[in-house]
Amino acid sequence: MKRRIARIKAVQSLFQVDMSGTDKEEAIHNVLEENESNDPFLEQLVSGTLENLKIIDDLFTSHLENWTLERVGNVDRAVIRMAIYEMKFVEDIPINVSLNEAIDVAKSFGGEESGRFVNGVLSKIAETLKI
Repeated sequence: MKRRIARIKAVQSLFQVDMSGTDKEEAIHNVLEENESNDPFLEQLVSGTLENLKIIDDLFTSHLENWTLERVGNVDRAVIRMAIYEMKFVEDIPINVSLNEAIDVAKSFGGEESGRFVNGVLSKIAETLKI
């Protein structure tokens, strides 16, 4: 599975967990096609995001202006959480790659407005992580 596909499936899995409280293993299983098996990168993104959710959400909310975490769209929230995990905890992927991939995923799910919102929030977070 290519990393772009793994990111899309990770967002779908995180969305399910966030919206319905689905177990992460079940959420991952739900997004896989019949002929697909679980991918290590997909598993890392979902597990890592959920295991570090408190740290991720603290960083996320500290960079929101005039918004609350609950007010952020469900898909955008899943994309940003996954991207923060990737930017902060996955050392072998450059921050700008994680940022650009998250923007593309957001655009594919939510359109240009989602892409701009995700870009705005993640750009601020990326600056603090580079220090």
